Amino acid sequence: MKNYDWIVIGGGITGAALSYELAKKGFSVLLLERDSAMQNATRFSYGGLAYWAGTNDLTRQLCREGIDRYRILSAELDADTEFRELDLLLTIELEDDAEKIAASYAHFAIHPKLLNAAEAGELEPLLNKSAIAGALKLPHGHISPTATIQAYSNAFLRLGGTVEIAEVIGFVERENRISGVRTEAGNYGCENAVVCAGGWSRSLLKSAGVAARIYYTRAEILETAPVDLQLRTLVMPAALKRFELEAASSKIEFDRLWDEPGKELAPPILDSGAIQFKNGSLRVGQLSRTLSDLNAKVDRAASEAAIRAGIGKILPDLANLPAVWHDCIVAFSNNRSPVVGPAGDRTGLHVFSGFSNPLAIVPALAERFANAAIEGNFRF
Repeated sequence: MKNYDWIVIGGGITGAALSYELAKKGFSVLLLERDSAMQNATRFSYGGLAYWAGTNDLTRQLCREGIDRYRILSAELDADTEFRELDLLLTIELEDDAEKIAASYAHFAIHPKLLNAAEAGELEPLLNKSAIAGALKLPHGHISPTATIQAYSNAFLRLGGTVEIAEVIGFVERENRISGVRTEAGNYGCENAVVCAGGWSRSLLKSAGVAARIYYTRAEILETAPVDLQLRTLVMPAALKRFELEAASSKIEFDRLWDEPGKELAPPILDSGAIQFKNGSLRVGQLSRTLSDLNAKVDRAASEAAIRAGIGKILPDLANLPAVWHDCIVAFSNNRSPVVGPAGDRTGLHVFSGFSNPLAIVPALAERFANAAIEGNFRF
């Protein structure tokens, strides 16, 4: 059984960034990913970098460090992450009080500019101005999640890292210490293992006897091929229902339900938004469900119809574009803060998951984690 300093479980943005940063510090690192073709939450995300969204000293600093990292990341990794800076438009529904919605963003590091419907339409001509009371404008970053993970992975391999496609089914334990990882293909030894498995993190940690307040939504989107129309901004609703869904379904009294199959912790929600990538393709969504079964099936046709109806009100030109429906598991925590550091009292086991704003802060936090691994002090 080959041994590594670190085994990283999960090949999304969290695992890819963390593997690279640990290898950069000179550790021997194995990255385990279950799917040969990327099917994780990063793959189907909008690719947005909400570096304006810090709400306390730590998250504001991580957002600043994060956007600074992205501005040099393509050069550092010697690959194009397709990073760019663009405007974010948060649309305000007709029945909402625009001033009140704007005031609800006052606790973020960067305050939005309130636009009326006409001003929002000048910035984004595809908007249906008659369907909104206005919009909030914020500076935003954007990447190709797929290109960024590939860039991290290639740089990791150049540093001597190892990638294996294998599904993790448990851990090797010795005297209350995690000394390896079990997969269907065999076992791998390690000094430290870190779970970066998104929505699967909860069940993996549970298999090691660690309870973590990490949960997940099943997010559904539509993805188009490259199209001729041009969406100039990233469009999302100002009153994001996803955060309300996360808060409602992660109450402590619901914890036991997450470990019972067939439960739906809260009614599904739809946050109608869209982004266009550099190649002209679009991702449109997002419908979110809190289902306790990681492999739950949903009514794809009904979901697609709901997404198309929602986006049709705001961006009508997008409503009937040919598109492919996708779903993925998206992790979150009970308090919108990432779950990072040693896991419970199990020596050698760590967690790096539960992000509500992952793309914006993961590169900075991964760098901090690797520094902490050198120093042996996981305080961020």
